[in-house]
Amino acid sequence: MDSAVPVRKARLRLKLPWRLPATRGGRRRALWVLMGACVLALLPATWVYAAGAPRVRAMADVPSAPVAMVFGAGLWEGEPSPYLAHRLDAAAELYRAGRVRVILVTGDNSREDYDEPDAMRAYLTRRGVPDDRIVSDFAGFDTWDSCARAERVFGVKRAVLITQGFHIRRALALCEAAGIDSYGVGVAAKHDVTWYAGGAREVFAAGKAALDAFVRPRPSFLGPHEPGVERALAAARG
Repeated sequence: MDSAVPVRKARLRLKLPWRLPATRGGRRRALWVLMGACVLALLPATWVYAAGAPRVRAMADVPSAPVAMVFGAGLWEGEPSPYLAHRLDAAAELYRAGRVRVILVTGDNSREDYDEPDAMRAYLTRRGVPDDRIVSDFAGFDTWDSCARAERVFGVKRAVLITQGFHIRRALALCEAAGIDSYGVGVAAKHDVTWYAGGAREVFAAGKAALDAFVRPRPSFLGPHEPGVERALAAARG
């Protein structure tokens, strides 16, 4: 008769990369460290909100400015995405109301098959904005680049910024840091997956924004001065 073989139950142990302190005082200190890290992580987002929020306005009461800046927001089969279309609609409305005289469209044209500024220009002209009142920045690769190039390359000193509500405060904070006296319109958007993703992204983007505002780096592509905005404003006066 075979003898019974004892079976040992294996105990699963969760191996953590760290252990909670054994003492109450040690746990209290660990909690304070964790809370401090959370506060530091949220400081950039707090700065973005504090710097941008006072300059957000509704369409009806945004101050007049020579230039409206519209930030790129992606293309769908060569046409502005719904989010970008809403921004452009707001810019066209401000132009027709005489609140701005020139529209600067700033976006990504890093590939031959992807051209945000030209798609934005075509959309605006179909809605009655004269072509000679539209200026294209083909190297607005991110918000800081768009703001820095608007001031350094195109000579923009005062502008109305147009983007979605979750992005407008960061855009205002960065354009102010770049030297542009700006107010912003946060256009309405459907609270879909894209909206929530954009809002979540802003928490992480705030860290880069704070660094850009402090360091003020050169844009990815700077280039020489471009007189497009000056010419468009002269045409508007004429």
